[in-house]
Amino acid sequence: MLDINKIQVGDNFSEEVVDNLTRTQIVQYAGVSGDYNPIHTDEVFAKEVVGYPSVFAHGMLTMGLTGKMLTNLLGDGNLKKFGVRFTNQVWPGDSLTTKATITEINKESEKTIITLEVTTENQNKIAVITGSATATIS
Repeated sequence: MLDINKIQVGDNFSEEVVDNLTRTQIVQYAGVSGDYNPIHTDEVFAKEVVGYPSVFAHGMLTMGLTGKMLTNLLGDGNLKKFGVRFTNQVWPGDSLTTKATITEINKESEKTIITLEVTTENQNKIAVITGSATATIS
């Protein structure tokens, strides 16, 4: 967790959120979310019908993994706003690292509100998510 007395604008944080994403994890997410779109779960459909090289992860799975890093960093219940743009697909075998940079710190009475720029990249340093988050820490 962050120490509000030691943070400053420009501070960077990083966490690997998944190492070698598996097809099983993608299918498990389909089960939990109820999103069984065959581009995520059916290899033959993804390749032969749609023309993708493989199935790929749900965008919301990738966003959830990104959010995991933020709650690890900020603490449960402190994240107030979180928005992303999906910039590239996440494939089975990808490893993802989320990076967050503090871009703004505001003190309001007894609370400190921070804004972060967030990027999740695959093992090739290609951004798969870009976005921002706001959190209240005390």
